Amino acid sequence: MLLLHRQLGIKNFAPLKSMFLDLFSGSHSYLRALASSPVVPLAIERGWSESSSPNVRGPPALVYDFSQLDEKLKAGYKATTSGKFTEALRLFLSILHTIPLVVVESRREVDEVKELIIIVKEYVLGLQMELKRRETKDDPVRQQELAAYFTHCKLQGPHLRLALLSAMSICYKSKNFATASNFASRFLQENPAESQAKMARQVLQAAERNMKDETKLNYDFRNPFVICGSTYVPIYRGQKDVSCPYCTARFVPSQEGNICTVCDLAVIGADASGLLCSPSQVR
Repeated sequence: MLLLHRQLGIKNFAPLKSMFLDLFSGSHSYLRALASSPVVPLAIERGWSESSSPNVRGPPALVYDFSQLDEKLKAGYKATTSGKFTEALRLFLSILHTIPLVVVESRREVDEVKELIIIVKEYVLGLQMELKRRETKDDPVRQQELAAYFTHCKLQGPHLRLALLSAMSICYKSKNFATASNFASRFLQENPAESQAKMARQVLQAAERNMKDETKLNYDFRNPFVICGSTYVPIYRGQKDVSCPYCTARFVPSQEGNICTVCDLAVIGADASGLLCSPSQVR
């Protein structure tokens, strides 16, 4: 636990408790000798074979590996496509919680692990905002803002199209025609199905007759920004922010010292040496 705190700034270990227990159980076995004698605990070594030297202890066996995370990622993508956002969020969070306990062999795999963290972080943040949007039915302005921010998460093409289509429809119904037209233009750039493209073109045509917004949003698509993972507000270029040392989610400075609301593990703004998940990193 101290090692994970130093490397990744992890302080909330509650989500990892069941995994710690799985790792302990999976790296031990028990040999029963006589009925009157106690069982003998045995450590299970990773990669053990009959030719292994009896005088050299190998590292403990592992329960989790990188291929399992790839399968979870595919399942998360599938759940997102199906609109099962709560299930998708659970799968993506499970990946973030498992990565600190995974060991890979090569530098290439280390890069893949780090890339996976970024991919999953974007989906967790986006899905959290979308689920929050669905809870704010009595606040149309906030609904539009959260739908807009979701379109700026780095998503796979099909999921980005879903986010853009949703934001376009929500803003158009609220008579924010200028903002809706921006989403329609972005949507058409993503090569959508013709039936959906027709809808976006209709929104563009309607917006051309009245390129105005009925309500003011805390959203400027012309100014690059990142999204605070806790308050769900944009942090525009030039504004100060702090980040999670593990998942790299960004936050407004007032969130420093709190537990990251994206990965639910690390302390925002904590000093950490970085992810160490392979022997190749220390050779």
